[in-house]
Formats: sequence, C-alpha cells, structure tokens
Amino acid sequence: MSYLGFLFANLGRKKVRTWLTFLSIVVCFLLFGLLRTVGGMFSGPVNLAGVDRLVVSPKYSIIDPLPISHMNVLRGLSGVQSAAHADWFGGNYLDFGLAFPTIPVKPREYFNVYSELEITQADLDTFENTRTGAVASRSTAERFGWQIGDTIPIMGNIYPQEDGALLWEFELVGIYDRPNSSGGNFEDFYIHYDYFEEAKQHSKGMIGWISVKVDHPDEAALLASDIDALFENSRNPTRTMTENEYNAQFTKQLGNIGMMINMILTAVFFSILLLVANTMIQSFRERLSDLGVLKALGFNDGWVARMVLYESLLLNVSGAVVGIGLSYLSLIGLEPMLSNFGVVELTSANLIFAMAIAALLGLVVGAIPAIRASSLPIVDVLKARG
Repeated sequence: MSYLGFLFANLGRKKVRTWLTFLSIVVCFLLFGLLRTVGGMFSGPVNLAGVDRLVVSPKYSIIDPLPISHMNVLRGLSGVQSAAHADWFGGNYLDFGLAFPTIPVKPREYFNVYSELEITQADLDTFENTRTGAVASRSTAERFGWQIGDTIPIMGNIYPQEDGALLWEFELVGIYDRPNSSGGNFEDFYIHYDYFEEAKQHSKGMIGWISVKVDHPDEAALLASDIDALFENSRNPTRTMTENEYNAQFTKQLGNIGMMINMILTAVFFSILLLVANTMIQSFRERLSDLGVLKALGFNDGWVARMVLYESLLLNVSGAVVGIGLSYLSLIGLEPMLSNFGVVELTSANLIFAMAIAALLGLVVGAIPAIRASSLPIVDVLKARG
C-alpha cells in the first residue's frame, strides 16, 4: 500500500466522523471565501469616481436635503468647471420586487459632469426632451430584457406623487455604457429631474447632493473647504469631499464591515479548530495499539509522527480546497446582486491566505497527537494490546 493510501485508510476507519469533520471544514472555508470577498468589496479602496470631482452633501446626515439654490452659488465659484445635482429616488421594480439605484438628474448637466458615461447624442437629446423619459445602463437593460420604448414601472417607497400614488412609470429612451468600470456591473437608472420635481408630493425644490467637476484636481481639497465655508452659517450647511472619499464613507456608515467579518471568521475557525482537534485526538486514542505494532515492525518514531501529522494536513487542506471551490462558484451566482459595491472576485491573495490557514490548522491540531505518537512506549502499548 502506498503512503497516501495508508493515510486514506486511516482516515476511513470512522467514515461518518471523518466525513462530518471534512464537511465542517468545507463549510468553514466556504464562509471564508464569501466573507473575505464581500469584506474586501466594502473595506477596500473605492475606485468608482474621477479624480476631478467633488461631492457636496448635507453636513449632518445623507438623508437631509439640500436646497437646489445651492447650485447657483456653486456655479459662480472660481475653480468649478460644471455641476450637477441628483437625488435618491428609491423604489422597486414592480414586476420583480427588485431594487436598483434610481436617480433623478438633469440629463445634459449630469452626463457633462460624468463624462465617462457613454451615451449617444440622439439618446441624450431624447432623454432631455422626454419628461417621463429614463436611461438605463446596458447591464441593467440586459438583466431585465428591456428595449428602447419600454415602460418601466417602479413602485416608490420614499416619494409619492401629488395624488398619493406610489406607482411611477418611465419610458426607456436610451441606454448608456460605463467602460472600464472597476465597480462591476453599473446599474444606475436615471430619470428626468423636471418630471420628478413636478410630480412628487413633498420636498419641492430640494435635492440630495451635488457633484462638482473642478478645473484643477490638485486644488480640490482647497475648493472643498471654500464650498463648506460658504454654507457654514446657512440653514443647510454642507460637507464636501472628493468622490472617492464620499463613496468610502458611505459604505462605512453600514459599520466596520471588515472588522465584523474578521470577528465572524475568528469564531468560525476557533470552533473548527476545537472540532478537528477533538477528532484527531479521538482517532489517536483508538489507534494506540496499531501505532505500537507499527513501531514494533520497525517503523521509527519520526515516521509514525509524520503519518499522524499528514493525516491532519490532508483532512484540512482537502476540505479547504473544496470549500474555496464552492465559494468561487457561489460568488459567480451572487455577482449580479453584489456587483454595484465593487468587483466580485476571489483574489489570489485570499486563495493563498486560505491555503496557509488550512495548513496551519492541520499542523496545530495534528501536533499534539504526532508528538505523543513519536514518544509512544512500544512495550506499554503491546502489553495493553495483549
């Protein structure tokens, strides 16, 4: 029998226990792959914005509105190339009960500030001249099978219409692309601000935030301070920062996701450590006489110790490989739901980290039985066997 075959034979002595332990390790590393990927999306560097843009938002809370009159002040500032306002509409796509970012904008202003968004001039003109018009990203249109001219029903959950109705209907008049986006599938759905302002029941004349395109990116920090100073003593003070900073702080409002994920993983691995260690110790105790016989047959202490240690390594590393493989397949299925937060990718760094943890876990739980096996007195074991 080969050495590897000998290891498998030993692990197969208690098949049910071995399989349950193996599946526990698989689940552990499945969670590792999923949680590390999601945590990296939230806590990693945000790269969804141009370096030449600032975001002017309410000072105290993102749910506070800003008056649209702030736009006139900003346009007159030195260093401001252009500005565009936006708001969060909320709502769910009626047919599917699914949500995607729906944002009221002034079409030409917004696409001027966000020049990386590619839309044909004809679609932009139609959007600007159609009050109930909307444009969708190509990924969103493909996701739902939308075609130009379709009516898109959205059930509002923040803004009712003047008559109290929550159902809004928009005509899809264009599709835009965002090439080279590091954020995965870009799903923003833009509606016409003029129609939104006219039809909504409350918060007239108020907007959510303002995006400002600056002339000189290296002076953005100074310009941000100037903007905030302008509105410091107004009824609606602002907080201005680069778009990268804004996106990073927005995700942090959900909490320190990276820390929470690390705490969960620590608890999971500690539990698995106890479980696998218990399995290996039980297995060792049940095989004391067999190990004594191997020594009596001429197998030295080092060989016996390595055999016990390799069993632990084989069990942990093989479970990690299967678990990481399942997490990779799961992330493919979850990508449409997570892609707005960043790139859904199980990185090579996480793969290496997972294998290192699996190897370390195997060494730790196998160390004590291996040491005991190497120092096992042959005479005492054979006496007990007899």
